[in-house]
Amino acid sequence: MASTAAFAATAALAGDPTRAAMLLALMDGRALTAGELASVAGVTPQTASGHLARLVEAGLLVVEAQGRHRYHRLASPLVARMVETLISIAGETQAPPVRVGPRDAALRHARTCYDHLAGRVAVGITERMVATGALVLGDDGGELTGSGQQLLLRIGIDVPAPGRGRRAFCRPCLDWSERRFHLAGVVGSALLDGLLALGWLRRTAGSRAVTVTPAGEQGVRGAFGFDPRASAGPETSLRRGA
Repeated sequence: MASTAAFAATAALAGDPTRAAMLLALMDGRALTAGELASVAGVTPQTASGHLARLVEAGLLVVEAQGRHRYHRLASPLVARMVETLISIAGETQAPPVRVGPRDAALRHARTCYDHLAGRVAVGITERMVATGALVLGDDGGELTGSGQQLLLRIGIDVPAPGRGRRAFCRPCLDWSERRFHLAGVVGSALLDGLLALGWLRRTAGSRAVTVTPAGEQGVRGAFGFDPRASAGPETSLRRGA
């Protein structure tokens, strides 16, 4: 059981108006940069960094490194439940909207991220695969389960066996626009190549954007249970495993 001092310290951290604004902004499941959270809280980036460091140290937030960027997200569902409970006690509170990612709607919807699929469609497929047990993703890696292999084989995507090279076989990649995870690694690359070969996706000349074809809309709905015409909603989140 937590000591009285630890309880008071956690309550004080969450009770500060600046840090409370940051926690509220992260309640939709996305990960945000220090600059974005500074804007939400109405403080300078330097001030925000100090607050974020305290939240990370206390275990309320974790940091995801993606290339040269660092994104902050709630550390666990337990933290989200704590914030949600406080919101209920305090009365209905709307988190401030935070615009992230590219302004181009086509890029936000579906695009390539190096050799794999990104955007709302990629996040939606990934979250459905996690929810149905086809995929398990952790902080540093993932696993395509037996049912996941069968799912991809049924639609004609044969994922290569794990190799001994340096490339990750299956891993999460934090989506730039959605700020939730999509699928990368060998499995993510095979998924993109397979969907293109099936004619479910079509590349856009001169752009990283890809178009979901009419056949793709039907195929993705049938195979993954996700409607690619809809946004990947913030109410879904990855089940942590592996």
